[in-house]
Amino acid sequence: MLTLPDTLCTLVLRTDFSDEAAWEAVCSASIAPSTDGFAASLSFVSDRAFADLAPEQVAALPTATYRSFLFLVDSVTVTNVETPLVALDLLHQPGRWFRVVPTEMWSVENNLSIANMDFFEFADAVDRDGVFRGF
Repeated sequence: MLTLPDTLCTLVLRTDFSDEAAWEAVCSASIAPSTDGFAASLSFVSDRAFADLAPEQVAALPTATYRSFLFLVDSVTVTNVETPLVALDLLHQPGRWFRVVPTEMWSVENNLSIANMDFFEFADAVDRDGVFRGF
């Protein structure tokens, strides 16, 4: 049975394997510090067992450890010029998701990891196209 991997940091799960260079660029951009020096604490998992899974399918997977959210790199991430990742709620509204640009990953990851903010606060602050670009 497919299970979400156990990671030390917040999980970034690859579901699209069409572009290796795009995957590497998204990983680098996601951990780059903000202008204020904040950075996301992320663990990147590239396992073809998760290929082509939709956010709802990932949310339904069992997990070995507690997780309230995770990020996905899907086909939209690797083909869109802004490379927006999926932020996926696993706790309050499992399966609810929004997109976030890599330059704002730190804000989402830092605040959700310490329960300083709730998932809905970011999800409700997305632009018209469903992408969170900051407050």
